[in-house]
Amino acid sequence: MGPGIEPGMTDPAMTDPAPSATTVNTGASGADTSFPVPGPHAQPRRLGVYVCHCGGNIADFVDVEKVAAEIRKDPDVVVAKTAMFTCSDASQQEIIRDVAENQLDGIVVASCSPKLHTFTFREVARRAGLSPYQYTQVNIREQCSWAHTDDCTGATLKALRLVKAGVGRTRLTVPLEPIVVETVPKAVVIGGGIAGLRAALALADIGLAVFLVEKETELGGWVGKFKELYPKGRSGRALIQELVEKVRSHPGITVFLGAEVTGKSGSFGNYEVAIRVDQTTGETVTVQAGAIIVATGFEAYPMKPGELGYGLEGVLTLPEFKELLEGQETNTPLVYRGRRVETIAYLYCVGSRQDPSAVEDAHEYCSRYCCTAAAHTAVQVARRPGGVHQFHLHRDVRTYGKYELLYGEALETKSVYLKVPDDEPPVVQPDPERGGLLVTARDLLADGETVEIPVDLVVLVTGMVPRANEELTRALKLPVSKSGFYNEIHPKLRPVETVVDGVYICGTCQQPMSSSEAVASALAAVTQAAAILKRGFAELDPLVAIVDPEACTWCGECAEVCPYGAPQQAEQDGKTVAVIDKTTCKGCGGCVPVCPRRAIDLEGYTDAQIKAMIDGLAEELGWEDSVPEEVMV
Repeated sequence: MGPGIEPGMTDPAMTDPAPSATTVNTGASGADTSFPVPGPHAQPRRLGVYVCHCGGNIADFVDVEKVAAEIRKDPDVVVAKTAMFTCSDASQQEIIRDVAENQLDGIVVASCSPKLHTFTFREVARRAGLSPYQYTQVNIREQCSWAHTDDCTGATLKALRLVKAGVGRTRLTVPLEPIVVETVPKAVVIGGGIAGLRAALALADIGLAVFLVEKETELGGWVGKFKELYPKGRSGRALIQELVEKVRSHPGITVFLGAEVTGKSGSFGNYEVAIRVDQTTGETVTVQAGAIIVATGFEAYPMKPGELGYGLEGVLTLPEFKELLEGQETNTPLVYRGRRVETIAYLYCVGSRQDPSAVEDAHEYCSRYCCTAAAHTAVQVARRPGGVHQFHLHRDVRTYGKYELLYGEALETKSVYLKVPDDEPPVVQPDPERGGLLVTARDLLADGETVEIPVDLVVLVTGMVPRANEELTRALKLPVSKSGFYNEIHPKLRPVETVVDGVYICGTCQQPMSSSEAVASALAAVTQAAAILKRGFAELDPLVAIVDPEACTWCGECAEVCPYGAPQQAEQDGKTVAVIDKTTCKGCGGCVPVCPRRAIDLEGYTDAQIKAMIDGLAEELGWEDSVPEEVMV
């Protein structure tokens, strides 16, 4: 795609379908068989171009008035204006008035990243009576003003070229409408931890049928293993038991234990999900669902023998230590293998924030919950009789938000915190003199002095790592982030949605979270899924691939490169051709360049539009030397 313009973003479902929206016309294969051939308009277009100051984010380095004045010379541009903030309500209303008064049939907004305001201006176009897809957003903030703060002339020239490219694309737009598909009022929830249980209950409570699939032989996940949870001290086991009882007694929830999702077919709104219910025989059942919520959780960082002393007697991971702690009465001194524990050292950031130059397949991210979990555990230990000396060897303490109160409580109960260098982890070795362990580290809070701490136990505060779900990832075609967790479309604007329509992620399969954050994430996924399933239909982005049946001879190249399985083989007018399942296609355009017959195009980004964008970028402007060096407003 041309620089400054980022396609492939899906419109959120509107409250009501657009009056001109139509249901997908499908053949026997379930794929669209029509081929609207886009081309240049016979009549001149009436376009409106709006160049944003973005306060000073753009105007400090781009001469926006010059850009508007130059683009106004285009014969198809009827309106060319600047605005301090184009996304403001006042500017949106002005665009709507301009469309009505000037009979505009296309809009170009030159402002910030399309990831921020694509939906905003598509809605503006819709409210103005246009198709949302007769709008183009050009990014002149990140790609011009922010990228070229040392070259105002160059930033202005680049901005104008990008706007010309946007005008070229918009000139060839057609009034596309969302693809409307019917949805089945059922959902599959994968994972029976706290996030999956809450998601299943929330869906069932609003009248949707739910299939809850858990790989283990019992529900509960990690939270079901714990007694006291922070910050309110509620029992995790009691909480999970209560949720499990509600799930099992709910008539709208079907539970599959010891089961795995192995496949997904069909299209958005009406998926057929294959569930292997017997791992020995391979017996599989298939259920219909309009949405899938993935809540498969995490794994604790797997320690390697010898890593930070792991394998030595008295060296435990935090989950192992919590199991030891909760297996003993709270009114008795802490005992390990028959010996009373008097001193404990907690080593932080084990399996998190690793240096990729020193560790293969390093986990560079922060696991977020570990510091709080260690502080909470230290408080639990301090409540026991007898008194235990506790040392926390950390790189940073990240008990964020309200959890900082736990850090304060740990300090009040005489936990000692020592800051160690990032590149010099503590050394753990046996202590032959006293029979315990010896922890050696440099304390940066004591001017880098080396300290030796004789201890009875070493607790390795291990982080979260992604659960191994290769089969599920392949079956659902889920995107995976650099860290190995499942990836959302946008962390703020669309935090639980994936690029696969109708498939949502929540909880710690997405990123490290606390249990309360995982539940909030699960309910967000429920909200997104239920909004579509309860309505009975959904609207999909029409920026999908289209096939010219006259040119296509079905070679299968498009089907081989498509990661979503959208191109399908079909018989049409006595010949074998490719057809596109519009409900599956994501508009990535990967099939377009591989077609040897040039029979495939992409709605909204046709070959003609891309060429027009290139022409706009390459056009000789004739005023390159006329822009002053200082164009700051």
